[in-house]
Amino acid sequence: MTKAKCNDKTGELYLIADELRSIADMGLRYAEIEFDRDRYLRARSLSARLVGALANRPTADVLREYDGGLAHVSPFVGADAAVFREGRILLIRREDNGLWAMPGGVTDVGESWADSAERELREEAGIVGRATRLLGVFDSRLWGSRSKIQFYSGVWLVEVSEDQTPIAGPETTGVGFFAENELPDVSPGHLRRVPVVFQLFSGEIPVPYFDATS
Repeated sequence: MTKAKCNDKTGELYLIADELRSIADMGLRYAEIEFDRDRYLRARSLSARLVGALANRPTADVLREYDGGLAHVSPFVGADAAVFREGRILLIRREDNGLWAMPGGVTDVGESWADSAERELREEAGIVGRATRLLGVFDSRLWGSRSKIQFYSGVWLVEVSEDQTPIAGPETTGVGFFAENELPDVSPGHLRRVPVVFQLFSGEIPVPYFDATS
C-alpha cells in the first residue's frame, strides 16, 4: 500500500514536519548514545524550523510548543499481522523477553494502520504480505498486557504467498506457524488474544471485533 497524498502542498509540508518530529521523538525515547541523541535533536529542530517557515513564526516558539507537549495525550496505536497457513498462525519470538507473539508494533506517523501491519511483518518475519481485513481492535488494559501505557492494537489479516519462508529479523530470535492447540510460550499481551484471533479467522466470532463499552 502507498501513503495517502495531500493535494495541498502546504498541508503536505506540515505532514512532513509532523512525521519528522515523530521520528525524532521516538528516537530520543530509545537513543542510548549521545551521538544518536544529537542527531534526533537536530531532526526535531528541523521539523520546528519547517513549521516556523510555513507559519511565519520563530523556530524557538515552535520548539517551546513541542517541549510543552501541547498535543492531547492519547493511547498509543499499533498493528499486529495475523498470517495463517494451513490452519496455523504465524508467531515470532521476541528478542527482548524470549516469548512469542504475532508480528506487530507501533504505527508510525505517516503510514496507514494497514501499512504498519505489513511493515511489522516484513521487519519481524522477513516476508511480504498485503493486509486484506481488519479482524479486531484490542485495548491493552483488558487483554493482559504488561505495557505501562494504554495501547490499542488493530489485528489485521495479512495474505502472503505460499512460496515465502519466514525468517527471524533484528528484533526476533525465532519464527514459525503454530496450531491453536500447540502454541508456545506466548507473551502476556497476546496470550488471550491469539485464541480469539483463531476464532475471528474461522468465523466463529463476527469481525471486526472490538471491546464492549464499560
